[in-house]
Amino acid sequence: MKQALLAVSFGTSVPRARQDIEAVERVLAAGAPERAFCRAYTSPTIRRILAARGEPVPSLPEALEALAAAGVEDVAVQPTHLLYGFEYDKLKADAAAFAGRFARLALGRPLAADSESLRALAGCMVRRFGQPEGGALVLLGHGTEHFANMVYPAMQTALRLAGGRRAYMGTVEGWPGFDEVLAQLKEDGCGQALLCAVHAGGGRPRPERYGGGRPKKLEKQARGRGLWGALPHAGPGRAAGGAGAVRCAAAGDSINL
Repeated sequence: MKQALLAVSFGTSVPRARQDIEAVERVLAAGAPERAFCRAYTSPTIRRILAARGEPVPSLPEALEALAAAGVEDVAVQPTHLLYGFEYDKLKADAAAFAGRFARLALGRPLAADSESLRALAGCMVRRFGQPEGGALVLLGHGTEHFANMVYPAMQTALRLAGGRRAYMGTVEGWPGFDEVLAQLKEDGCGQALLCAVHAGGGRPRPERYGGGRPKKLEKQARGRGLWGALPHAGPGRAAGGAGAVRCAAAGDSINL
């Protein structure tokens, strides 16, 4: 039976940022050497930019269509998403449309799908980034109106339990917001903070995504309140992947469609 592992990410057009995605992909591929490896990006904008460069990456439906045409019978679809949300819901619906085309089609869960994986990820982040001497570690996720946004406040608790006594979890478009994180830093007497953009499989987001259109606005906000800030290039994809915190549909941690 021909088998394949399909890694699905939002995608990025920034070569340096692809290192995070590729780190996760390498761990996934190594965990399922009997499967042919392939990838898909869900963002139409990213795919369009890459196609214009001569670096085409298929969408999830395109990748599944190609696998079906190639006679693959068993497909494990593994998202590199951090949490459940609207993106994951759409991905699941797109994959389910192909359920009758394969003998087995499985969809893996996102990275922070349960308390065990959340604790493992928190431990990876604390070990990878630590915190400045006398300061704090501030992780910033995208945030969502989806109920899965609750992963972010849960992540702060997990960070503290993992040894990050001055580790804070905030979001740009969800809760807790960056202003709320700044208030916590002030209350706790933190004089400096290391800011880290948290995207499990999307590479390093553009700084303007974290400041309403103005590059490094969040760093300026932090500095304006007496804090030092920096957005490191190394994202959690490499931290989690290198520490073995990546789950894989091919290993049975999945739902059958």
